[in-house]
Amino acid sequence: MLIVEDDQPLAELTRDFFEQFEFDCTIEENGVRAVELALANPPDIILLDIMLPELDGIQICKQIRDKISAKIVMLTARTDTIDQVLGLEIGADDYVSKPVEPRLLLAKVRAVLRRDNSPVASQQEEFSFADFTLCPHKRELNKNGQPIELSTHEYDLLLMLVQNKGQVISREAIFQHLRGVEYDGQNRQADILISTLRAKIESAPNAANLIKTIRSRGYLFTG
Repeated sequence: MLIVEDDQPLAELTRDFFEQFEFDCTIEENGVRAVELALANPPDIILLDIMLPELDGIQICKQIRDKISAKIVMLTARTDTIDQVLGLEIGADDYVSKPVEPRLLLAKVRAVLRRDNSPVASQQEEFSFADFTLCPHKRELNKNGQPIELSTHEYDLLLMLVQNKGQVISREAIFQHLRGVEYDGQNRQADILISTLRAKIESAPNAANLIKTIRSRGYLFTG
């Protein structure tokens, strides 16, 4: 585990806690050095603070996301929704607001590490809808032959919806699928991802022709 955190006492407390559960932890407080370290020796998971000197967490995630397979959990003391949206859009696997109770953070880290995209993604079947082709074996979405950039969560959510075309998928099911833990009734990650996904695949801004909201029930992919 790579802990990227410029609050040294907090970083050390986090390291000491996770080492009780047999995690091998490295601390880095500088964003530039964190990128170098992550690329040189990719960890299984990165706890990545957003507010860092020289290079912030969003920029770090952008620089390493497509180069290594490490899971990335972003942390921040800020409450702006935009940070969460940006983090998820650029490929973070989870997003946690500080302060967070250590055992809850441990549960989230374990859930992210358990998440395995291969059983679904390894399927060879391709799905076509509107002008799009979804290729699970490549984890790609193309529109008229041109690739559409999706974050990890956006892709996983779209694949889930497409595979369950014509069925209403609840927020609880989406949350469980993406996060590996039960829905707490408050997290808005599913709604945020639906919004960003619609912006990339719908025919017009704010349209809901492919992904329909079913009030009080969830979402329906019509294709």
